[in-house]
Amino acid sequence: MRGTPSPMLDTLHQRLQTLRPHTLAHLALPQAAVLLPIVDRATPTLLFTRRARHLTTHRGQVAFPGGKRDPGDHDLYATALREAEEEIALSPAQVQPLGRLSDVLSLHGLQVTPWVGVIPPDLPLRAAPDELDAIFEVPLAYFLDDRRTHTDVINADGRTWYVPSYRVDDYVIWGLSAMMLVELLAEGFGMDIDLSRRPGGVLRQHPARSLSR
Repeated sequence: MRGTPSPMLDTLHQRLQTLRPHTLAHLALPQAAVLLPIVDRATPTLLFTRRARHLTTHRGQVAFPGGKRDPGDHDLYATALREAEEEIALSPAQVQPLGRLSDVLSLHGLQVTPWVGVIPPDLPLRAAPDELDAIFEVPLAYFLDDRRTHTDVINADGRTWYVPSYRVDDYVIWGLSAMMLVELLAEGFGMDIDLSRRPGGVLRQHPARSLSR
């Protein structure tokens, strides 16, 4: 890593370099990518966006910067960087890549590849008004302390997933973003958290669904 990283981010970088993420390439689905931007503050934070409420899909949902792969994208990391620049005016030159996480499957049949990168604090970021209505940060310690409000129980294709849901001020972090976050916490920081293991606390059941259509 460039500069003098905090011990927390240095450990994260080392762990992600040895991670062997699962891929969904065998499914031959449309591809997308997101960036999980970690802001290099004294207490590192994770940056999120909120989809604009006038959108026809995903309106009001919290997400990481990202979107579908374009034919001109060299690879999926390039997709994540391009989308982050379009959505929040984050220059690719400001992103220090740490590694990738496992592919996840969206409800809309997209193969989504998450990438983790570190960015400097206090950049002049701007939310693209046609897509977003907010950019916000949450200390990583908030998630490492497991301050979930409840757990969403999702049954899909014969498997049960226990996905944490977090509320931070007026923002709710859940669903696909929370699934990516769980792997970041488990694999990147060694947190004892697992989507396949039933946790304590409040559980909210969701209708069974298929993710492999």
